[in-house]
Amino acid sequence: MTDFLAEYYYYIKSLHIIFVVTWFAGLFYIPRLFVYQIEAFHKPSPEKEILGKQLKLMAKRLWFIITWPSSILAITFGVLLIIPRLFYLTDSWMQIKLGFVLLLIIYQIQTHVYYKQLQKDIVKKSSSFMRIWNEGATFILFAVVFLVVLKNGLNWIFGIVGIVVLGILLMLGFKIYKNIRTKNPEA
Repeated sequence: MTDFLAEYYYYIKSLHIIFVVTWFAGLFYIPRLFVYQIEAFHKPSPEKEILGKQLKLMAKRLWFIITWPSSILAITFGVLLIIPRLFYLTDSWMQIKLGFVLLLIIYQIQTHVYYKQLQKDIVKKSSSFMRIWNEGATFILFAVVFLVVLKNGLNWIFGIVGIVVLGILLMLGFKIYKNIRTKNPEA
């Protein structure tokens, strides 16, 4: 098995990267659909029902046809990449990366909780909360990419500092956008 994995390492790595991309695509888009679902929930009838039904269907298809299968395949191919190179597990950058992957899995599970609530028309969070929640996957993506590319203790710390700066800029952008929306709801 290890010989097979070593021989097809680059094919497995390519599949891992492809499914990581589609996994993140789903994680980036699903909270945006939640924003629209929450906003549709507060609209008058019949707009509420029409939009709600369509957004639930879009979320269901995205979640179960793209996001969940992609996450399972990305993790599976990731494990297959590690098997012939178990020595990576002793590297600090890999241990931290796997910590972020665990955080991403927790993020997805919590997003699934929100998905199930919204599918039942249970609205516990605001659209503003979902806009902020939407950035969680972005932070994890930045952290993992910096860790994988740089693999150097000092350099990835600068990457993490960059993530914090990115977070601050995203929050500022969020506040500016919220102010714009307050003045013009159609923006």
